[in-house]
Amino acid sequence: MSTRFGVAGNSDTFTNTVSKSSLDAPAWLAEIGLDHYEYQCGRGVRVKEETARLLGEKARQSGITLSIHAPYFISLSNPDPVALDKNIGYVTASCQAAKWMGAERIVVHSGALMKRTRREAMEIAKTSLKAILNACDEQGYGDLVLCPETMGKINQLGDLDEVLELCALDERLLPCVDFGHLYARTLGELNGAAACKMMLDKMADALGEERASRFHSHFSKIEFTLKGGEARHLCFSDRGWGPEFAPLAEEIARRDWSPIIVCESAGTQSEDALTMKACYEQVR
Repeated sequence: MSTRFGVAGNSDTFTNTVSKSSLDAPAWLAEIGLDHYEYQCGRGVRVKEETARLLGEKARQSGITLSIHAPYFISLSNPDPVALDKNIGYVTASCQAAKWMGAERIVVHSGALMKRTRREAMEIAKTSLKAILNACDEQGYGDLVLCPETMGKINQLGDLDEVLELCALDERLLPCVDFGHLYARTLGELNGAAACKMMLDKMADALGEERASRFHSHFSKIEFTLKGGEARHLCFSDRGWGPEFAPLAEEIARRDWSPIIVCESAGTQSEDALTMKACYEQVR
């Protein structure tokens, strides 16, 4: 498998000049030179089976791989049993949609601290994730890959160490490393060549080289505040904020890793994903 570049949802260029329907996205993405499409279920899993199966067929015809972003309101660190039942429902509904589409990866948010220590929140999240994995097994989704995501706000669970600790629970788990989120929650510290080497080294140490090499990723520039971390996603054309992609491209190429890199820029996902792919191919 080679490194693949794609988009989260539909860019402004697509919706304004091509189509309002996600069913037309795979062919267009292939036409412009991208490889992957992350279907957004952030506000709930609302896609119908017929639509999901048709999207999957169109993606296969165009050579586009698929992933799904599970609902944003999942919080693994919420200890309430009712919340856990809801989280299980959100993830298994995402898995059902993934099965219909032929998607293999589901991105899942880690959750908020909710006035708990990071360790307390982590232990709750690990218990929740184990319950979710058991439910996935029971419902026939054990072959799908769940991707806990690194988060951008300082008061959220989900720095890189925490996500790697979650992924240690089961080999089917892969990290979704959002480099913009890590940049924002560290107030710009995780940016540049040394930071990229450190982060990928940490992933290899925690997961093993082969598993780490297949990691899932989100990438965009992100504006942050000194108090809270992530404020908003930006476009590559926005100046004064990071992270920069070139150092990451060089480090991935040097290791010959093959992640899936999904652009989450604010409206310019397709253009910025192409910029990343061109950068990567140049350093290769």
